[in-house]
Amino acid sequence: MRQIATTCLTLFVFLGVWQLGVWVFQVHPIILPPPTRVAEVALEERGVLLQALSNTALASLAGLGSSLLLGSLVAILFSQSPALRRAFYPYVVFLQTVPIVAIAPLLITWSGYHWRTVVLVSVIISLFPIVSNVTAGLISVDQNLRDLFRLNRASTWQTLTKLHIPFAVSHLVLGARVSAGLAVIGAIVGEFFVGSSGISAAGLGTIMTSWQNQARTDALIAAVMASTLLGIGMLGIVNLVGATLLRRWTVNVGFEGGA
Repeated sequence: MRQIATTCLTLFVFLGVWQLGVWVFQVHPIILPPPTRVAEVALEERGVLLQALSNTALASLAGLGSSLLLGSLVAILFSQSPALRRAFYPYVVFLQTVPIVAIAPLLITWSGYHWRTVVLVSVIISLFPIVSNVTAGLISVDQNLRDLFRLNRASTWQTLTKLHIPFAVSHLVLGARVSAGLAVIGAIVGEFFVGSSGISAAGLGTIMTSWQNQARTDALIAAVMASTLLGIGMLGIVNLVGATLLRRWTVNVGFEGGA
């Protein structure tokens, strides 16, 4: 409660300084509208904002889910074959280092002006933290535990499913926390390119481009705030699911250890 109160107080102070600064320095609304005007426009455009928010949220969830599945599979392959990891891990890093705005036009050429292209951009941006963290978790299992499984003649599949994967759950949660925000960023960036060309399901990136062209700074700031809330919501979902998984794993380990 103290953390929530401090956060809310900081927000109110920021809004107050913003409102006072615009009034004192007589800033033109096109440059920076007051927060009261942003709130009014958000209320007027609530239907458009909510629809765009839901479309972007759907693309972000699809991108994050695909990244979790694909990244975990790739990490498992990397953990089972050091040669494979050395050969292909640099190309996974390549996805993180190349600016997405540089390859987004290529993705549109290959995939078209469709919703799947938005999801694809989201996957590319959010994939690396999953692969990196899960791979680190899978290969960092204590050698004594590996020897114990080998001593009991456990198969490769048993060692993977009963030792390596459970050990990597915390690393998966950590990677998902990073990828949650990146998935939202990827979806909005994808909508900047795809949405501007007439996609039927307009997302936040689409309406941001439209309102920017119309010089509607107040509506644009409202869309930015909506995207911020979406990122916070995605992170909250990941934290909730992650806490549930880690709590169950801790309880199971404690019960088995006690037994």
